[in-house]
Amino acid sequence: MTFSIHGLAVARGIAIGRAVLVASSRVDVAHYFIKPEQVAAEIERMRSARDVVIDELQRLQLDIPKDAPHELAALLDVHLMLLMDEELNSSVVHWIKERLYNAEWALSNQLEIIARQFDEMDDPYLRERKADVEQVAERVLQSLKGTGSPVAKITRPARPTRPQHELQLGDTDVPLVLIAHDLSPADMLQFKQSVFTGFVTDVGGKTSHTAIVARSLDIPAVVGARTASQLVKQDDWVIIDGDAGVVIIDPSPIILADYGFKQRQGDLERERLARLRHTPAVTLDGQKIELLANIEMPEDTTAAINAGAVGVGLFRSEFLFMGRQGNLPDEEEQYAAYRRAVDGMNGLPVTIRTVDVGADKPLDEARHDAAHLNPALGLRAIRWSLADPAMFLTQLRAVLRAAAHGQVNLLIPMLAHGSEIRQTMALIEQARQDLDCRGIAHGPVRLGAMIEIPAAALSLRLFLKYFDFLSIGTNDLIQYTLAIDRADESVAHLYDPLHPAVLRLITDTIVECNRQGKGVSVCGEMAGDVTMTRLLLGMGLRSFSMHPSQILSVKQQVLRSDTGKLAMWADQVLESDDPASCMTH
Repeated sequence: MTFSIHGLAVARGIAIGRAVLVASSRVDVAHYFIKPEQVAAEIERMRSARDVVIDELQRLQLDIPKDAPHELAALLDVHLMLLMDEELNSSVVHWIKERLYNAEWALSNQLEIIARQFDEMDDPYLRERKADVEQVAERVLQSLKGTGSPVAKITRPARPTRPQHELQLGDTDVPLVLIAHDLSPADMLQFKQSVFTGFVTDVGGKTSHTAIVARSLDIPAVVGARTASQLVKQDDWVIIDGDAGVVIIDPSPIILADYGFKQRQGDLERERLARLRHTPAVTLDGQKIELLANIEMPEDTTAAINAGAVGVGLFRSEFLFMGRQGNLPDEEEQYAAYRRAVDGMNGLPVTIRTVDVGADKPLDEARHDAAHLNPALGLRAIRWSLADPAMFLTQLRAVLRAAAHGQVNLLIPMLAHGSEIRQTMALIEQARQDLDCRGIAHGPVRLGAMIEIPAAALSLRLFLKYFDFLSIGTNDLIQYTLAIDRADESVAHLYDPLHPAVLRLITDTIVECNRQGKGVSVCGEMAGDVTMTRLLLGMGLRSFSMHPSQILSVKQQVLRSDTGKLAMWADQVLESDDPASCMTH
């Protein structure tokens, strides 16, 4: 029976496919298709991994001390029984044979189905046995890591996929969409080369990092769908409407056809926008507008160039640091990554932001700031860097070395205090001296600061004494100005880019930078929101930095705008007690 779930629309477009439910702890399980001739080998790989775990548990049984609790031996018996369960094994084999899933994917797929069955049991004791199944599966998944498949790098379907408008409810050769309770930023990076064409999460807000990365990948996504991971079943047919924030489960053929048409219309619109790639971003009254790209990894420069970006306005360097279990990248690894980004932009400027971890971007899930009641107000971004000068100097040296190969701007996040600015400047100078002492080449960098704390927006003259440019991070500026956790769907309705206080802080920053002849850009989500483009132009902004997927839509707005007329309208919006009511210009 068809039903729908409502959430927050965070990445536009329509995705149609079968649901793959994945627990967050298993999102990094490899998901790829094998070829039909590899089925037998993949089944054998699965069985071998299971046998390894059986051997381990049997050896543990033999080594149990005589005075050990009886429950320990009983638990091992249960785990061995589960491993040898023919129904579980045959179900996993089914996914490998019928869907051509790799072994890890097949196992995690079946695990989600079993977990759901346990959750629906009335008996509390039986419900708790779900943990035993999960522990057994995790052991096998770990064992599979040591038996890597020769096709482990295949991430796209090995079988031909038919056009969306030809898909029927009975098809198996269809795209796949991911349904999860939550996804970490590190998990999201898996999407760069994944088989999934869209995703839905129970939690998250419009500017949570999960949503931001979804937009950068240009795949339809809905977050804050609350109960989606409980209501959607493995392999259900799902439509993700990223424009309306709606997830439709088990759609009828009529609904499927309707959304297939909407999907094709979206594809045609993207084709039309692609024609603007080489068109200069100049308004009707001759104002040149700088459209820059936000990237997470060096390889994203390809998408930036393809979208017609005139530079990188924000390289989020923290993605080089995430999910490494504390093994942070050294100077050489960082230098190589920053240089790849510089080389990838073919001489265009690259703005590298120093590591910004904390809040909704923990280094890795196991070390999430559980000890801190509010990590968004804790040790994050520049505070984290200044608390570990050795780590910070390593990054600064790597950035300065990359600057020898092209135009590099260095951007510092979350500054609020003059003392932080002075400490940062001293460490930058020390990094230069370190490189000079080692005889290593480095280049000049323009220095910039993020304006994302109200205290910074109210201290512009102090900031402009030290920095060449400012970059307004609207996501955090709104969060901190309105005291709204931007990753919390329960208060997402209060997150308001058009709040008069927010608009005043942004306007004052733009005006003061323009008055002093200093560069200013917006690199937060407002920059890529086409409903905000005209207002920002009217406020005097001439530099926007956004995900490559948003550049052409914003350029279209720029080409249709007259900044002179927009300036008068923007003044009316800023003077209004209800700016949203004035946004129909």
